[in-house]
Order: sequence, then structure tokens, then C-alpha cells
Amino acid sequence: MILTISAIAVPNLTAALDQARVARAVGDIHTIGSEAEEYFILNNKFPDSLADINRGNYLDPWGNPYQYLNFADVKGKGKMRKDRFLVPINSFFDLYSMGKDGASVPPLTAKASQDDIIWASDGSYVGPASDF
Repeated sequence: MILTISAIAVPNLTAALDQARVARAVGDIHTIGSEAEEYFILNNKFPDSLADINRGNYLDPWGNPYQYLNFADVKGKGKMRKDRFLVPINSFFDLYSMGKDGASVPPLTAKASQDDIIWASDGSYVGPASDF
């Protein structure tokens, strides 16, 4: 009987922990993105890195650093995050967590990017890449 209860409880607990990690990453990205926008208001430019807003060593719920790319330093669109039509999802900067697998590539449709938690549409959407 205990094994039966464990077989039911463990997957539910794992799913709840995964949902909590996603929720924390969404909240973190909202905060970091807002701080980047405040930096722009004060300095008339977006931060060059997350270190400029004291978030350089800030880790996502899976223990990986949050990823940030200021487009002012980008030549072409190669490193920008892209939707299914290969159009960049932001105008000024990309901000994201690489998610549970710790891997990511620019197109959101790639398997490695599906679990990423992203800042998209210049902050109008923050959530899993698979839902964007």
C-alpha cells in the first residue's frame, strides 16, 4: 500500500516542483527585465550585461545564469531569439533562462529551446518558449 501511495505522490510532487521553478523563473525575468528598462531610463542605453544591474551572478531555479543579449552589440540577427518564422522576438534585448535542460539555441522551435523561460514581445510575454 505504501508503494502505491508513493507511486502516485512522487510524480505529483515532481510536477509541482517543476511548476514552482517555472513560476520563480517567470518572476525573476519580469524583475530583471524591468530593471534593464529602468537602467535605460536612467542611462539612455540598455545595460551591456546583467552585471550592470547587479544581476551578473544571479542564477535561475535550475542553477544556471540568466542569459542576456543587448542588441546594440549584435551584428546581424544570428544570436537573437527567434519565433517560428525566424523573426526576432524582441526589439532591444533578449533575456531568458535556459530552463530545466540548461541548453538553448536562438530559434524557439528547436528542441533545446522549448523549456526556456523567455522575455518576448519586449516584455509583453514572459513564460515558457513552448507557449509563445
